[in-house]
Amino acid sequence: MGTYNLPRNVKGEGRILFIFTGKSMIYTVVAGAIGLLFYFIFSAFGLNMVGIIITLVFALIGFVIGSMKVPNLEKFEFSKKTGGENIDDVIRRAIKFKTKGKKIYIYKEEERDVK
Repeated sequence: MGTYNLPRNVKGEGRILFIFTGKSMIYTVVAGAIGLLFYFIFSAFGLNMVGIIITLVFALIGFVIGSMKVPNLEKFEFSKKTGGENIDDVIRRAIKFKTKGKKIYIYKEEERDVK
């Protein structure tokens, strides 16, 4: 008798705590650290609850940027072009576009007729 490999579902094995991927965990921690700066500023004035809420909002924004994709909505021009791409990739590309003087270079290969 031979041995056979059985396929198994490994989709969720790369996740931390069932909802975080490695990339979304990094984005959440970095955004939460930025939110902690605001927490310390507000706690100096005795507004601890406001600082905690701002920290949680920043962490949630980091999680969304790290794990979600841009929805494909036909109504908006922006989502027609970027629909289905990761949000962090779209943000990174927009930053590069702004810093390079708003120029995009497209390299197109010429088609050759094969006879």
